[in-house]
Amino acid sequence: MKWLAVMFMVAVVLSASTVAGPGEETIRIEPYAPNIVRVTLSLDKEQAEAPPGYGFVAKPAEEGWTQEGNVYRSPRMVVTVGAPGGGARPLPSMRDIAKFFNGSAPGAHITVQTPDGKMLVELKSWAMAVPNYKDGTAGVLADRRDSDPPFYQVGATFASPADEHYYGLGQNQEGFLDHRGHVVHCWHDYNAPGGPSVGVPFVVTNKGYGLIWDNPSKTTIEPGFNEQTKWTSEVGNRVSFFVIAGATTDEIYAGYRLLTGATPLLPRAAFGYIQCEQRYRSQDEVLAIAKKYRELHLPIDVMVVDWFYYTEMGQMDFDPKLWPDPAAMNRELHRMGLQTMISVWPRFTKGTQYYDMLKEKGWFEHRADGTPTDGLPYDRAGSDIDTTNPEAARWYWDTIRDNILSQGFDSIWADETEPDLPPNGSYFHVGPGTRYFNIYPLFHTAAIYDGFRRDIQHRALILSRDAYLGAQRNGAIFWSSDIYPTWDTLRRQIPTGLNFAASGLTNWSNDTGGWQYLPAEHHPAHKPLLDPSDARENVGGYDDYPELYTRWFEYATFLPIFRTHGSRAANEVWSYGKQAEPILEKYLKLRYELMPYIYSLAYRNYETGAPWMRALFMDFPKDARAADVRDEYMFGPAFLVAPITEQGATHRLVYLPAGADWYNYWTNEGEHGGQTIRVDAPIDTIPLFVRAGSIVPLGVPVESTAQKQELARVRVYRGADADFTLYDDDGTTYAYEKGTGTTVTRLHWDDAAGKLRGVEARLVDVIGR
Repeated sequence: MKWLAVMFMVAVVLSASTVAGPGEETIRIEPYAPNIVRVTLSLDKEQAEAPPGYGFVAKPAEEGWTQEGNVYRSPRMVVTVGAPGGGARPLPSMRDIAKFFNGSAPGAHITVQTPDGKMLVELKSWAMAVPNYKDGTAGVLADRRDSDPPFYQVGATFASPADEHYYGLGQNQEGFLDHRGHVVHCWHDYNAPGGPSVGVPFVVTNKGYGLIWDNPSKTTIEPGFNEQTKWTSEVGNRVSFFVIAGATTDEIYAGYRLLTGATPLLPRAAFGYIQCEQRYRSQDEVLAIAKKYRELHLPIDVMVVDWFYYTEMGQMDFDPKLWPDPAAMNRELHRMGLQTMISVWPRFTKGTQYYDMLKEKGWFEHRADGTPTDGLPYDRAGSDIDTTNPEAARWYWDTIRDNILSQGFDSIWADETEPDLPPNGSYFHVGPGTRYFNIYPLFHTAAIYDGFRRDIQHRALILSRDAYLGAQRNGAIFWSSDIYPTWDTLRRQIPTGLNFAASGLTNWSNDTGGWQYLPAEHHPAHKPLLDPSDARENVGGYDDYPELYTRWFEYATFLPIFRTHGSRAANEVWSYGKQAEPILEKYLKLRYELMPYIYSLAYRNYETGAPWMRALFMDFPKDARAADVRDEYMFGPAFLVAPITEQGATHRLVYLPAGADWYNYWTNEGEHGGQTIRVDAPIDTIPLFVRAGSIVPLGVPVESTAQKQELARVRVYRGADADFTLYDDDGTTYAYEKGTGTTVTRLHWDDAAGKLRGVEARLVDVIGR
């Protein structure tokens, strides 16, 4: 693709009433709020004036905007459409080169600034190139049918100041936080080197804006190279993107929420402990595990039934030899205060009861001739249902409801939502898979969520392996897929999760301990901190695995979703040896002690869109040292979490951001911000700090969120005034959407007076002097 601007022919529109002449580009400036604008450029006027693509729910809103020539103003933004190259005079050599090499689109120079002149976004050029052999892009033409609209490779180049940092962009597991200087492949790739990637084309910067790229095809982002950032999408008919201005990062996420939808408040059980392994083979095994948790009085909320409970992939049944009465199993689990989640795959193998019907109706992801796509010869799990087809999506939900949820299961694990059979070269109901490569998880989770809202009274909960713009509105939680059980993976999970949350999808987690099978032997460089000898039946020759699992469990306690999973012989808190067990119990109980705090944060996420697993740049934008801290994060407004990710480590360096003072959670010792300190971290301790000026509500011990949990106490950490909204409701229904059956308590700490308003004084513990 060439990025040379060769001419300037443009019709700019603030509304759909102005059109471009033949051969001209159309640039459309479309406001959605005083601080949100959509910019669209295309050589096809109809495409430029078409609404946004999949994932968006908001409508344009011009209130407060004015137009004077090619300048558009609101109280928050000034958008200017100028000459290509910012008005620079072309050199003679550029004319000579243009005889043989020309750009794919007329030029454009668009700036988005604040009213006081601060530059937010500067588009320097754009492209809309016919796939060709010179650029190596002609191969995508084989993925287009004659009836499909033309394919173009589309992209845009933006200025990138040297101090601009980039966060979000879905899930990329290479271990970076700031994407600057790292090429991002923004698409679903199960086989990505660091671990499965997820494409969510939304970036948040430290310059007071976020940018949503409105294109679901494979998109490559090159952030900060050569003082510019390039976005290039494999297939499209226009360049379309949104700019959200924000005085704070939370304001940017409010804009993302407006554009793509709110994150529902999940059932309270979702924020408790979710017990899973690959896999519980029978209902007797599930019940035995649940009963032991109850006998030990350990808190737990959800038991998970993973795959292969059925007789065949796609049969949508239960193997009667191992699952003779799943409804009775669920009734017993419910009596124990537990909920159940069950894995449902979108794959159907030949010979199963629904395959021929689905094929006849054309409801599979398919090739150009209609043949269902499969993974043969190596993948024999059948074909993926095409839930971009509304009829197929409705049938899929109805079948899940009637065959599976009718047995008393509470929630659905939507595994393999990439889909697992990559759609490039295949076709969906909505169009070529190459054009719509990333959208499947949005449609697939919506098929299940919409069914829940129609037919089920309690709140939907869907565990999804992948996401796209707007998937957060489908009652989904997300996890980092099939990762390895290594220290390197644990280390990289921290920035992976922080960038996923920074993409506007807060409810992220991972398989605590890693999913892949353990190696037969692993001998660490340092003596293991936990003796593996009494866990050999489970961990084999992986000498340091009990230590790794314990450190991972400590970290997972402070994730939005707390779920353990993996391909080990056993995976319960008593499975990793007598030295590990009391430590795991300690953090399991701490999670439930923090439930009033956690559930209140989840409600705030529903109301505002603001993530509550937060990279440090979000809360400390003036601290340059916080811009790329990859191994620490904020868990809500109060906690700074600094996991241990090195084998054998019993201490680590922790950076305490400037702009606040801090308390060690375990010792209550105070520290000033803006410094790096050495923190002791024996195997039973994760470095954990609380920001001065924090309110932390704590609950009485419970064994599941099904039990009523009263406040045990409210801790206040002195050093600044503080506010916290304590939220409570029934935890299961949608009454919260109407504001009924809810308890909202506004807590305010007056630091000078030493008083907390909103709660009985007897419950207040004040930390610090």
